[in-house]
Amino acid sequence: MTTVPAASTMVHARAPGKINVFLKVGALLDDGYHDVAIAYQAVSLCEDVRAFHADDFSVSVTGTVDLSRVPTDGSNIAIKAARLLARRTGYRGGVRLEIDKHVPVTGGMGGGSADAAATLLACDALWGTNISREEMLGLASELGADVPFALTGGTAIGTGRGDQLSPALAKGQFQWVLALSDAGLSTPEVYTALDEHRQQYSQDIFPAEVAPSVDADVLQALRAGDPHMLAECLHNDLQAPALKMAPSLAGVIELGEKNGALAGVVSGSGPTVAFLTADLDSALELQIALSAAQMNVVRATGPVHGARIIND
Repeated sequence: MTTVPAASTMVHARAPGKINVFLKVGALLDDGYHDVAIAYQAVSLCEDVRAFHADDFSVSVTGTVDLSRVPTDGSNIAIKAARLLARRTGYRGGVRLEIDKHVPVTGGMGGGSADAAATLLACDALWGTNISREEMLGLASELGADVPFALTGGTAIGTGRGDQLSPALAKGQFQWVLALSDAGLSTPEVYTALDEHRQQYSQDIFPAEVAPSVDADVLQALRAGDPHMLAECLHNDLQAPALKMAPSLAGVIELGEKNGALAGVVSGSGPTVAFLTADLDSALELQIALSAAQMNVVRATGPVHGARIIND
């Protein structure tokens, strides 16, 4: 996809985290996965991956977020991405990866997926394997449902497991304030809690859709670039189980909405809470208010580009 001079000893790639502005979870399928309908937006919290020639595969991690839950062995998704690319292309060398993380770990914002996407791009350029865009998206899908979106970025609709992407028109920029949590939530555990809730109350709630879709109101709000419209239709089926597993998040959402957020929503499986604001001034005011309440908050804008090579 991207070529660099043969003598290059390092390639730097950057990929964005994401917010799910809409997430509907379908019925549990026989393979253990769920069909989902997601409106993704890539945001300006990014992961940086630097790839160096090496004989074997290794990774080191630094960053501005809690790194205690990030593995540095072969279970790290970036190592998995590099090994997968090498295996499929017949590349016989290895790579040393240095990751600088800014997306919360196990925070529902796709930080690991961004690492994988940036690694695929960086290794492809470093090794000169030059696979096609379609091949890279195929490898991304094998690594995880959110990895293809980290490659494409922007705003997109994800269906299937979330990896079948179609671009969505989005006008202008949206201003987000993200309340981070010290503790992570396991995505599989949140999905399991949702399934258990649905099974327990199956007589009282509508059955989950087999092939869910993103509401038309969401697409209209994104096309209009109107944060007030989008705030009215933010939705996440995983929010209820996330709140049950981490009850303090309800107070976070309430505090943010009392301090000027148009709306707050748990991002993905949580526990990050994403607050949509009307404009930059409102975002700055909310950031100050939540920081004063001893919360760890960052500001972000979206949409932004997907994974790309950075010329240092």
